[in-house]
Amino acid sequence: MKLTLALAQINTRLGVPQANLEKHLALIRDAHQQGADLILFPELSLTGYVLQDLVPRVAHRPVADDPLFAPLLEASHHLDIMVGFVEEDRRSRFYIAAAYLSQGEVRHVHRKVYLPTYGLFDEGRYFAWGDAIQAFDTRFGRVGMLICEDFWHASPPYLLWLDGADLFLFASASPGRGLSQDERLESARWVDHINRAYASLFTAFVAHTNRVGYEDGLNFWGGSAVYDPNGKVLAQAPYHEEALLLTEIDLNQLHRTRYRLPLLRDERTALVQRELNRILGQRQSNSGR
Repeated sequence: MKLTLALAQINTRLGVPQANLEKHLALIRDAHQQGADLILFPELSLTGYVLQDLVPRVAHRPVADDPLFAPLLEASHHLDIMVGFVEEDRRSRFYIAAAYLSQGEVRHVHRKVYLPTYGLFDEGRYFAWGDAIQAFDTRFGRVGMLICEDFWHASPPYLLWLDGADLFLFASASPGRGLSQDERLESARWVDHINRAYASLFTAFVAHTNRVGYEDGLNFWGGSAVYDPNGKVLAQAPYHEEALLLTEIDLNQLHRTRYRLPLLRDERTALVQRELNRILGQRQSNSGR
């Protein structure tokens, strides 16, 4: 089975969801006309990143009668969509979230688990953290979504892998930081290295979409990319400019790679569970002393 991915590497207008929605719908139409099956938008693509006190004003719920999600759900009859937004739950807690839309339905919502609150980042001050990491079924197979800092930790991709994900969808709003020896910023070089490693270790496809542009002094570097189960880069968007990157992936590569390298077959999940229980038990015992 072959799947055409579209990575929408965009700049967003801070705190203006309606304008961002119009850009989303235009890119969805463009991707559909080019034959895309699934389009991926970056972290907080509908709102912008440095929201701070704007958070309650731009929050939405991923339901059919929501003014932002109604047209997106309608558009998802043509191709599947991953979109980034601020979610408000029923008790007025706010989350950095990504929704997967397909055939007019919300198939899955992932709430960002790891909220960086250090250096340039202050997410923990404005958002609640998610407490679930789950894969889900799509018409293309089983998929997992993570948001930025989530995939800088080893455990979320590992949990998705164990939960059956063969296609990892990573969304970020990653600011450029640090100079490296090549043309890329150090943060761009590091993220590329991590994504290659996940694709190779989990013998899975990884699609990462990152935003571009400037916002409140931050520069988002782009460089969105797709990796195959061998860790090979199949396609990469340019740095520091908007782009709609389309690439076709052959899901049969999962079969070929995993026959050659049966890491998933040989994973010792019972051992992992046992040793985690031991480690957590020791921590609880030590904390009680």
